[in-house]
Amino acid sequence: MDDNGKSEFMEKRQKNYIGYEYKEIEGDSSMISLLLDGYENFGWEVNESLPDGSRGGKPGSSKRTGICLRRDRKIINKMELTRLQRNFEACVAEIQMLEQRKTSGPTTYAIILGILGTAFMAGATFAVTARPSHIILCIVLAVPGFLGWIFPYFIYEKTRNKQIEKLTPLIEAKYDEIYEICEKGNRLLY
Repeated sequence: MDDNGKSEFMEKRQKNYIGYEYKEIEGDSSMISLLLDGYENFGWEVNESLPDGSRGGKPGSSKRTGICLRRDRKIINKMELTRLQRNFEACVAEIQMLEQRKTSGPTTYAIILGILGTAFMAGATFAVTARPSHIILCIVLAVPGFLGWIFPYFIYEKTRNKQIEKLTPLIEAKYDEIYEICEKGNRLLY
């Protein structure tokens, strides 16, 4: 290659240079599509140059997924895009918290009721094994014990359904907020 061809090549190469900033995101596999779609509206793209082994969540983890993103360091409206991105991330965190609240309260109620049932069953066991046996006390303690073992499932289902009814509108409102934020970010890109 002559000097003229070499200088053209170097000139093209310098004109095409893009400096990138990188970001690694990790999220539940159920949220990863939302995250990818959202970050795309703030100028991020999936970093395809990484080998396949470097993507994905932690080894042995099926619930979490990690993805590397990149964007041009000299992107226009970077400050406003970063502000919108932080709002997006806060909304995603709130959605995840609300999703957890759907089952955390009902699970707590069910566990407490199950423990109380177990305590009554322990009392019934001690009553029947005592010398002399207290059969009447055993029966009186066994009934709430069995109920404490049977009802947690039903309590869980009932309270979970109430939580779902209560939290679904809040979650939908957060999704609407995310879509507005992403729309604003997308308009700033183009």
